[in-house]
Amino acid sequence: MSKLTRLTLITHALTDAVAAARFPADEPINELGRRALTKVGRPHLVDRADLVLTGSEARTRATAAALGAAATPESALADLNYGAWAGRSMDALPPADLTAWLTDPGHRPPGGESLTDLLARVSAWLPTLTATPRRIAAVTHPAVVRAVILLALDAPPKSFWRMDIAPLSATTLHGRSTSWTLRATAHPLSS
Repeated sequence: MSKLTRLTLITHALTDAVAAARFPADEPINELGRRALTKVGRPHLVDRADLVLTGSEARTRATAAALGAAATPESALADLNYGAWAGRSMDALPPADLTAWLTDPGHRPPGGESLTDLLARVSAWLPTLTATPRRIAAVTHPAVVRAVILLALDAPPKSFWRMDIAPLSATTLHGRSTSWTLRATAHPLSS
């Protein structure tokens, strides 16, 4: 086996919050997401994984189950905590709050997490994956995928919103020690 860890991040299927541009709460995948999952089937990257992880939210657990994965919950894969904004439309926020959210990586929604908080959480988790070289698949959220990409590229946090990570897409990285290399980004999931 290679001395590299291969990490494939799979984004959860579509939810009503994603479709409506709302801050997500712990909502399930919607009908469009369920239909998309039936078209995907069980992807080979899940079959080849030595370990399958998932966030704890309903949408990630349901996506992992639909992909045929017996996934282990991992707290580092939790979505960004939107605090009091969870379930609210972006249009419902005062414009100054939304502008601060989109331009200041340190801005926190009331009771929530900032982008820099998310980056710190993911940054602490990534080195734990390379102790034993293996193939890992992780069903998670677009925010977590963006955070991993920023960390791998050593890109500034303000670049967070410059990536489009679609539902049911896969992003693959190779890791060795504390160094990660981006191999493929946001490819549509297929069997």
